[in-house]
Amino acid sequence: MDHTPPPGETAPTRSGRFRRSLAARIGPLRHVPALFGLAWSVSPWLAAASIGLRLARAALPALMLYVAKLVIDAVVAGRAALPPGAGPAEWLADDRLSHLVLLVGIELGLAVASDLLGRATSLVDAVLAEMVGNATTLRLMAHAATLDLEQFEDSDVQDRLERARRQAAWRSNLLGQWLGQGQDLATALSLAVAVGTVLPWLVVLLALALVPAFLSELVFTRRGYRLAYRRSPDRREADYLRYLGAGAESAREVKLFGLAGYLSDRFREVADRMLRENAQLARERAAAGGAFATLGTIGYYVAYLAIAWRTLDGTLSVGDLTFLAGAFLRLRGLIEGLLLGASQLWGQAQYLDDLFSFFTIRPRIRSPERPLPVPARLREGFVFEDVGYRYPGQSRWAVRHLSLAIGAGEVVALVGENGAGKTTIVKLLARLYAPTEGRILLDGRDLAEFDLDGLRSRIGVIFQDFVRYDMTAGDNVAVGRIAARADAGRIADAAARALADAVVARLPDGYAQRLGRRFEDGVDLSGGEWQKVALARAYMRDAAILVLDEPTAALDARAEADVFRRFADLAAGRTAILISHRFSTVRRADRIVVLADGRVLEEGSHDRLVAAGGRYAELFELQAAGYR
Repeated sequence: MDHTPPPGETAPTRSGRFRRSLAARIGPLRHVPALFGLAWSVSPWLAAASIGLRLARAALPALMLYVAKLVIDAVVAGRAALPPGAGPAEWLADDRLSHLVLLVGIELGLAVASDLLGRATSLVDAVLAEMVGNATTLRLMAHAATLDLEQFEDSDVQDRLERARRQAAWRSNLLGQWLGQGQDLATALSLAVAVGTVLPWLVVLLALALVPAFLSELVFTRRGYRLAYRRSPDRREADYLRYLGAGAESAREVKLFGLAGYLSDRFREVADRMLRENAQLARERAAAGGAFATLGTIGYYVAYLAIAWRTLDGTLSVGDLTFLAGAFLRLRGLIEGLLLGASQLWGQAQYLDDLFSFFTIRPRIRSPERPLPVPARLREGFVFEDVGYRYPGQSRWAVRHLSLAIGAGEVVALVGENGAGKTTIVKLLARLYAPTEGRILLDGRDLAEFDLDGLRSRIGVIFQDFVRYDMTAGDNVAVGRIAARADAGRIADAAARALADAVVARLPDGYAQRLGRRFEDGVDLSGGEWQKVALARAYMRDAAILVLDEPTAALDARAEADVFRRFADLAAGRTAILISHRFSTVRRADRIVVLADGRVLEEGSHDRLVAAGGRYAELFELQAAGYR
């Protein structure tokens, strides 16, 4: 195969290729210090205690084996000094017995210390791991909150978020595994020094027998990570299908439409595809692992035979035989565990990359360095100047060449068919999206010049697809202004103004009643009841700019009329934008803007638009005809 570089490029040198390969292999380890730094920041005392306990435990195995050697040598020496058939009296009369008892007592003390240190280490690690996991999850939530809505709607970012969410949940245990590897390494070094002082070549033989297994495991770990990374979309689809097939929210349509078989088949197809690749990798890994494990076992028994031979020729004592055989066996297990564990930890460090690389995603919509304060009350209002917005990866414009003014204190209704750009305008206004072209002015200044959090705090938006929080009724209202969550009077007043107070009055625990079906003590509401609770959030927010996106879609005519009588009070003195398909609702607005294909088609009062005989008049007549 020709590896000649394209014109203008130079062939990579061998050293350059090696550096890139080495960087690719050790690259995932760059996040390990950050993990330890996180643990130290969460609890310096627990982190230090974990390290200290492990260092203490690391020294015990070599000490215990050496004391056992002394015990055996003392027993052999005592047997040789006493006559055959000597009884307890002869043993008790010998001074060597007290020395033997002392050695056994020391070994007992070391065994008890090892057990206590092990339990203390497990306790510290468990608490520290949970604290690190909680801290990681909080950091993940905080960072996710800074990202743009557009980024959340991007499938690649969704995959990265899903991988990060998985790692935040259980990668904190990786901290204990790294510390455990450090402990095993310290133990192995102490045993290697002990064995090496007697027979240095044994350590070399052991390493030669186990290194191939380590390299093999490293290769398969890397392949496993690449497979898991490539299968992120499949895992998301499998989770989604599992949710649809066994979720309370979808159960009604699954039953009515007979979707259970279809969803099961789709899940089986995705799961089988992942299973085939995972099983193939597992088979290859098991075959290679078995072969190299056999090689390691052969190496151990060659060393064991050599030690036995040196004992027979008198070079080593029986105690030396016991010590070296035990130390070599323990050393073999430790080195094998270290090599295989290092490859696994390296593989898990790649998953750490999924977590920490998510933190590198930066939002595109941010406050400027010196933001303007958002006015408490608008003076001029909003102006869209030739605004265009296109969703990433889409060729069709959601809005294009949009020029629109929304005056301060004006109630404006946006009307149009689905896809006309109504909700996109609202999201641009709240800076959930940034215009692809053109600009939006607030009181004559570019919207991007204002403080982002300040702007959003002054806007109250209730979308048609509002979130139904599986929290208490009071919290469901309070999310409109969560800082006032403890103000029970404000929550009750907001609920009353949105007609949600009657809904809450029927709940067993009133405002303390959990809503939804996710939890055992939850009580679900009808669509109209949920909508009244969501509307209460707008009253709770008490914002300068109010946006209601289909606010009464699930309400009956009487409830709708009551809501809009109260809405007039809420909108007084405020700038309000109303999106609705019900012309009985939009006709109450000061001005109606008719949108089509992301542009303003016509605008004016209800009477004026009906008299003009344009698109609005056509749509109004079609809807009115349905009531005749």
